Amino acid sequence: MALSRGLRCCQRVFSWIPVLIIASVVLWSYYAYVFQLCLFTLSNTLEKVAYLLVFHVCFGMFSWTYWKSIVTPAASPCKKFQLSYSDKQRYEMEERPDVQKEILVEIAKKLPIYTRAQSGAIRFCDRCQVLKPDRCHHCSVCEMCVLKMDHHCPWVNNCVGFSNYKFFLLFLSYSMLYCIYIAATVCQYFVKFWVGDLPNGPAKFHVLFLMFVALMFFVSLLFLFSYHCWLVAKNRSTLEAFSAPVFVNGPDRHGFNVGVRKNLQQVFGKDRRLWFIPVFTSQGNGHYFPLKNRSECQNPLLANKEMWEESDDASEEGNWVEDQDPSVTIEIEDLDNGHWCRG
Repeated sequence: MALSRGLRCCQRVFSWIPVLIIASVVLWSYYAYVFQLCLFTLSNTLEKVAYLLVFHVCFGMFSWTYWKSIVTPAASPCKKFQLSYSDKQRYEMEERPDVQKEILVEIAKKLPIYTRAQSGAIRFCDRCQVLKPDRCHHCSVCEMCVLKMDHHCPWVNNCVGFSNYKFFLLFLSYSMLYCIYIAATVCQYFVKFWVGDLPNGPAKFHVLFLMFVALMFFVSLLFLFSYHCWLVAKNRSTLEAFSAPVFVNGPDRHGFNVGVRKNLQQVFGKDRRLWFIPVFTSQGNGHYFPLKNRSECQNPLLANKEMWEESDDASEEGNWVEDQDPSVTIEIEDLDNGHWCRG
């Protein structure tokens, strides 16, 4: 037992190594750009001020989004998706798989669950003892089920999912902006040091290496960012791109695709003024997502919606979320805030 705890502790410590590497590279780039290039190499005061002003804006937004990606905890299913004590006892005491499946189906009738496992059964996590909401997956690194899990990213030492996917995308975009700005402004001095127009000194090494590092990171980030832009436009997670979500009628890669505009709004919100600021504006609560096909709303698990409606008082206090098809409304409970949503 003590050995297992020691191994987990070592794993947690080592998991911060990628973050420390990124932080070290960024701090060095700050020193190389601000001190070695701007303060020690540039002679034009106006150029110094302009370079430093724009650089600190890029650096600030990059640091902010990276910090938010790291410290924002991954959201997990709320208590409504956990088995009650009696249901858990009934499920564990039952040895017949078919009967266990029926027990989960019965419990899921009270919840907004549309997706199934590959076998057609209700998705259930034995380790967390929860019925998995749509797009929820168990992360073996974080040892928890994560709402709308995209992937576990070692560079932020966190699971990227519903709670921080916007921050992760902004982190990628501001990282690219940071790199391309450095490369663009350093380029002329890189050439001057390279051909010998500027005297050799400590700044030469920093400027030359800064150019190579900025371009290297930009190219790698460009591919990753482009891939995630495609995922957002299709309303898929990385996991769903590799394995299509399974609905009552079978697998469907486009099951959550409700159009590019609404797909973007699910991640960034409706207020475009907040799209590029790392504050949470994603729509919904992570437990339910609008579906592409109206026929999916006929999921037999949700045939009796009164089963998972709590009270008239809660519905009177609630907020409502507009579905992709205004003619179809399904009332679901905002399981995080105790408000009602119409999805």
